[in-house]
Amino acid sequence: MDSRQKKALYDGLAVRLQQEFAQARDRVARMATAAAILHRQLDHVFWAGFYLLVDGELIVGPYQGAPACVILEKHTGVCWAAIDRDETIYVPNVHEFEGHIQCEGPSNSEIAVPFHGPGGRPSGVLHLDSADFDAFDEIDMRAIEELAAMFDNP
Repeated sequence: MDSRQKKALYDGLAVRLQQEFAQARDRVARMATAAAILHRQLDHVFWAGFYLLVDGELIVGPYQGAPACVILEKHTGVCWAAIDRDETIYVPNVHEFEGHIQCEGPSNSEIAVPFHGPGGRPSGVLHLDSADFDAFDEIDMRAIEELAAMFDNP
């Protein structure tokens, strides 16, 4: 897929999610819908979902894909790095990421994008895993950041 096609795919996903979200105000329902759509539409992704920051723990939220780690070890791994730094973390080769947490599945590259709750603090991450090395490019990262922002709730 060339960059123009990829951008069009993400633009279509954003429109579809906005349409779906107009029907449901519940944040969990929106997350479940987003995870299902991303998992189904992004061929290079085998896991798509959310980790939510609850009482200082990063716990699995709605997702599609292989079984997930229920609670992530504090301040370890890609998702915690995104929370701790409050920025997108993209890892082209997770085997080279110190503290990478292997749950289940053939993860070789990952992206985690924080979204925010009241007060602008991170409240969770939108997280994607791929079995491919270096699976995400700048188009993916910007588009996934825009999708994650749909879950911001300042």
